[in-house]
Amino acid sequence: MISAQITYEFPSAQIANRFLNTLTSWSVSKVDARLAGAGDRVRVRYTYGEGRFDSTASALDDLASQLDGHEVNAG
Repeated sequence: MISAQITYEFPSAQIANRFLNTLTSWSVSKVDARLAGAGDRVRVRYTYGEGRFDSTASALDDLASQLDGHEVNAG
């Protein structure tokens, strides 16, 4: 299994919470999502099988984009 982590930044904490709440009942993949930073960021962790295509990152990017969010370097 491979672990992945992506952090998304949103225009406000309210929108970040909307993204987070959407992920609690998300049907695409099982993810662990938590607020990060000043509350306007959401850190998402998930695992997927090695050697197979996984569309989770793409689906997360699409969902974040719908809420005016974007991926950021969490470092």
